[in-house]
Parts: sequence; C-alpha cells; structure tokens
Amino acid sequence: MKIVVIGGTGLIGSKTVERLRGKGHDVLAASPNSGVDTISGKGVAEALSGAEVVLDLANSPSFEDKAVLEFFQTSGRNLLKAGAVAGVKHHIALSIVGMERLQGSGYMRAKMAQEELIKGSGIPYTIVHSTQFHEFMAGIAQANTVGQTAHLSPAYLQPIASNDVADVMAEVALAAPVNGTIEIGGPEKIRLTDIVTRLFKATNDPRQVMADPHARYFGVELDDTSLVTGANARLGKIRFDNWLRQQPPQKKSA
Repeated sequence: MKIVVIGGTGLIGSKTVERLRGKGHDVLAASPNSGVDTISGKGVAEALSGAEVVLDLANSPSFEDKAVLEFFQTSGRNLLKAGAVAGVKHHIALSIVGMERLQGSGYMRAKMAQEELIKGSGIPYTIVHSTQFHEFMAGIAQANTVGQTAHLSPAYLQPIASNDVADVMAEVALAAPVNGTIEIGGPEKIRLTDIVTRLFKATNDPRQVMADPHARYFGVELDDTSLVTGANARLGKIRFDNWLRQQPPQKKSA
C-alpha cells in the first residue's frame, strides 16, 4: 500500500521509510526538499493522493513558543485536510511521553495542539508517545551549558534509540488504528545528569555536569515522573551504554 512519511528524510523518518520499503510498500519520503511543504500546503494534496497511511514525523525548525505552535497547528491542519480528501485510513503522529504533564513548556503546548487536531479530525489515528532519543542527549547538554558546565536536572529519563523508535513506527503503520495513544520508551531509567556524564566521558568532552533540580527542560522543571513511561509502555531493546559504544569516536572541538 502507499504510505506517506512526512519528515521522511529526518532521523526517525529515514529509518522508518527504509523499514517499510523493505517490506515491499510504496513509501513516499515527503519533505520540503521533495516538494512537499506542510506549512504552505504546496504538494501535500498530490503527495497524499492514493495514500492509505500517513506518518507525521516532522518537527518545527524553531522551538520559540509562538513559532512552534504555529508550525504544528498549520502543518497539522494542512495534512489532515488533505488526508480527509484523499481518504487516508490511518493518520499516525509521533509525540512525547509526559507531554501532558509539562504544559508549562511552549513546545509541549504545541504538541498538545497537534494532538487535539488529530483527535478531532475524524480520521482514524494512532499517536505514539516516545521518550527522548539517545541521539538527543548531546543537544540537551549543549542547550544547558554555560561556560564549561552543563547545568542539568537530576530527574530520571528513559531514553530510547532511534532504531527502536523506527521499528515501532513501521509496525504501527502496518497495524490497525488504535484511535488513542501508545507509549514507547527505552529499557532503563537513567538520571539525566548520569547520561550526560557518560556521554562526556565517552566523547572526551572536558565539560563538567552540575546537578540542578531547578534546571529547565524546554522551559519547565522536571521531577522523576515527568519523562518516564507508564506501566503499559512498549520498551526498546538498545540500552544507552550499548548505543554509546557503537558511535564513532569523537573529540570535542576547541
């Protein structure tokens, strides 16, 4: 069947496209570079024509409160409108574990707005709530670095590898809509400060990690329940340390 992956050239999108094509499906990896712009609407109707499944894996280029809200609302409306016309049978979106608990964050409010559009669209859907990816830990550290110190919350995370996320997204694309949310996360809970300490050691990064319970994550403070899955989540297999050992050697540039 024809499956359209919005954000199909990104970290999760490219891996999901590869898995679905490997199973013999007609998969369109849609992005602005391929002529599909969900903000302007250009190419969206053409891309979705004949599609049975749409996976929305796109992310906002800006995390500023107003910009990110406009991105997810505009993109969501354009996709859902074109999907209704095309007769899409399953709309899937990737969102964030704990999003509903962190509404003090503009980014999390924008994801909530995206989900509300999907739920009200009338198109059968599945929303996948994922924990943070292993691949994002370096960016989280950088965003919280002042000088040579990363100021980070000691709250627990439950990081998941992008390969595990892509496995789930491909499975969901071939399954029936649940008209609800499923949660996925990594196989272990680790404190954010511990994750980044391991990352710095493995990459010869000279920065220090300082535990700060008031350090912000996308504008909000965390506790030990903010970013971990519930009891019925599907868990990935790749642990952070195993993933870290598979990365090419790195050295922080001066």
